[in-house]
Amino acid sequence: MLDKTYQPAEVEARFDRLWQQAGHFAPSKNTNAQPYCIVIPPPNVTGSLHMGHALNNTIQDVLIRFRRMQGDAVLWQPGSDHAGIATQMVVERELAKEGISRRDLGREKFVERVWAWKEQSGGLINKQLHRLGASADWSRERFTMDEGLSAAVRKVFVELYREGLIYKDKRLVNWDCKLQTAVSDLEVEPKETDGQLWYIRYPIEGADGRFVTVATTRPETMLGDTGVAVHPEDQRYRDLIGRRAILPLVGRRLPIVADEYSDPEKGSGAVKITPGHDFNDFEVGRRHDLDMINIMDEEGRLNDEVPEPYRGLDRFEARKRVLADLEAQGLIEKIEPIRHAVPFSQRSETPVEPILSDQWYADAKTLAEEAIRAVENGRTRFVPEQWASTYFEWMHNIRPWCISRQLWWGHQIPAWYGPDGEIFVAMDEAEAQRLAREHYGRDEPLERDPDVLDTWFSSALWPFSTLGWPERTAELERFYPTSVLVTGFDIIFFWVARMMMMGLKFMGEVPFREVYIHGLVRDERGQKMSKSKGNVIDPLELIEKYGADALRFALIASTVQGGDVKLGEGRVQGYRNFTTKLWNAARFCELNECRLEPGFEPGACRHIVNRWALSKLARAAAETTAALEGYRFNEAAATLYRFTWDEFCDWYLELAKPVLSGDDPEIQKETRGTAGWVLAKLLHLLHPLTPFVTEELWDRLFGAPGGLLIVAPWPDLDERLVDIEAEAELDWLIRAITAIRGARSELAVPPSAKLKLRVRDAGEITKARFERHREAIMRLARLADIEPTGETPPRGSVQILLDEATMVVPLAGVIDLEQERARLGRELAKTASELKRFEQKLANPSFLDRAPAEVVEEQRQRRAETDQIRQKLEAALARIAS
Repeated sequence: MLDKTYQPAEVEARFDRLWQQAGHFAPSKNTNAQPYCIVIPPPNVTGSLHMGHALNNTIQDVLIRFRRMQGDAVLWQPGSDHAGIATQMVVERELAKEGISRRDLGREKFVERVWAWKEQSGGLINKQLHRLGASADWSRERFTMDEGLSAAVRKVFVELYREGLIYKDKRLVNWDCKLQTAVSDLEVEPKETDGQLWYIRYPIEGADGRFVTVATTRPETMLGDTGVAVHPEDQRYRDLIGRRAILPLVGRRLPIVADEYSDPEKGSGAVKITPGHDFNDFEVGRRHDLDMINIMDEEGRLNDEVPEPYRGLDRFEARKRVLADLEAQGLIEKIEPIRHAVPFSQRSETPVEPILSDQWYADAKTLAEEAIRAVENGRTRFVPEQWASTYFEWMHNIRPWCISRQLWWGHQIPAWYGPDGEIFVAMDEAEAQRLAREHYGRDEPLERDPDVLDTWFSSALWPFSTLGWPERTAELERFYPTSVLVTGFDIIFFWVARMMMMGLKFMGEVPFREVYIHGLVRDERGQKMSKSKGNVIDPLELIEKYGADALRFALIASTVQGGDVKLGEGRVQGYRNFTTKLWNAARFCELNECRLEPGFEPGACRHIVNRWALSKLARAAAETTAALEGYRFNEAAATLYRFTWDEFCDWYLELAKPVLSGDDPEIQKETRGTAGWVLAKLLHLLHPLTPFVTEELWDRLFGAPGGLLIVAPWPDLDERLVDIEAEAELDWLIRAITAIRGARSELAVPPSAKLKLRVRDAGEITKARFERHREAIMRLARLADIEPTGETPPRGSVQILLDEATMVVPLAGVIDLEQERARLGRELAKTASELKRFEQKLANPSFLDRAPAEVVEEQRQRRAETDQIRQKLEAALARIAS
């Protein structure tokens, strides 16, 4: 016998263990089965489960369980990323507690400490994914620095280098002065910051008393200026083009060049060009062959390229000194307060400094060519389709990819330097020594490049390196290309595009056939979750409180293609109520001996209530299948929710109660068989979304006749079960009962009041339906009587239209009509006032311009909800005949 209440914690732990022990997370060995593969976006080994992970992995698991039940050979490949910067920071903080630094240990000992930390404390997030129900093949778990993946990384680097697609160059990079490494664009976060715009006069060479004024937010970088740019059509500066300005405090002669990068409407219209410390200036400098000077060292201190008084100063201290000296010379024209975006390193939370640096680069432009064509010709498809435009925009404007990082933890670059700086790139040191011997004609000492590769470099190989490449493994042959990648829009360029490049380059085929892009998880008001706002929701806390199934269903039900997910605790609580509803319905079936009857034939059912339930189930199964195949997750959830809560629990089981307790053994047997069969199929349909409660009910109620539900076949119901006649009649019955219940609720009729129903103008079909379903209508709508009438409705009656008929419910003597009119009038006036307030706010341009987008959207939603209440109140007033 099922317990009175469902207890998720014990069930979830038991089935996660049982599924794995039974080997059901591994691909089917059936060689005729269609392969279906998803590679997990590898979470950082330092990470812990947050709501974005919960959404991403729930979507993947729904697809995996769905395809597994459809009979595919399913592989969900799990693993984690070594997360170079993040992991190194964690271990360095641990060392700091001991009073030592990584340099005290040296590289080899430090890397040993990182591996030890990884073995003891890393990978927490993968353990947490078990709590969510992630049915990945954990026996195949990979790590981006596994021996096999490391070999793949070296092979790719060596081959690309030998083809000229990897090279060293001096270019601008995002430099983290605290961590002393280059960082990727993804690790840079613009923060709105209050600052100042300084207008500085640069003297014109040979024109005493004439200046060109430039505006800057970073005056310290002027010490590295090598030019001034003005727009070629800016009349103010036409005569200065080709002349030179004198750089204050330094005396360097700066060419004044014409370049469209300069905006005549912005600042003074003239721009200082510092190619060594600004990405836009770097491009201007290349166009005009300007000198490129780096004025900072790795710690952000000014180096020997600047005048002696500024050498050794921290960049922000140098700013103060430069401004003071400019002020003393009368060269600051004015200062404006501004609010602007300052790039910060996500890891160190310090401002990023663009610095000219020697780094390793990949020729992304060349690699991108085939990756662009693959999406253009449909070999890989984006869902929703509009994300392909974002992909194309980034790929057509791609820049060289800086792949080196100044860290110790990561894939050390397989390059060695000879005494004269000659570079030898090889799979290992022995091969490098051989190449050096061939080059020099003798043995020479070699020094290995100390840098490591960008984490995204190894992640770009993930779809094929995890399947065993560079070996041609059976898994690689069977599962590459993978079927679909599920990921967020924020890494389309950083990860998706790079996997496309590497997959096409080294496998000759796209890494995945489809890319499903989901949005962000926001709070229930649509605001981005952040610690500073205090609106972060911990998925593990919600799982503890409401169960994993409730969280999963809430996420899937909120996942609309092309939109973000709005989630609050109340929504998860609501879907906990859904699992409770399902559990209670299963208990009802168990108590009434509704089971899977041997030889039960749904198509042979005669009772209209059973035919209706089977018809609705067949429609729900077809709609759910189509929705999951089309990545319309919210539609799948809505279909299953509606069928489970409304059609199965609220209507079918209620309408079946009299039959189950009746005295017709044949119809009783049919109804028991139908209820058991429908519930069994419903558990199958719900399993990908709510795996734990469905597996438990399947096991407890039906004895798992075909084994565990996780590998049970997906329902493929005969379309002949759709019964138009049964649906028309029972849907009519539901509309009738719902309309009467709605009128009772709107007019606050006491639940105990037994009303009399009079039916006017009913046709023959409607009369017959009222007669056939008289008992059900009276019981479920709380009526004392139903009678046909041709009389005019008495005063104080509610009139309800039902097709051609009018249902009349006399309320005189049941409620105080005048008091009810007054109550409804007061509620209507209050609602109208609230609605007016919302409309005034939303018509206010100042509010629309200044308020955050999520606040405006919240006000729109509240206006819509208030308008719905108004309409219901007006309808309730109209129901009371005058």
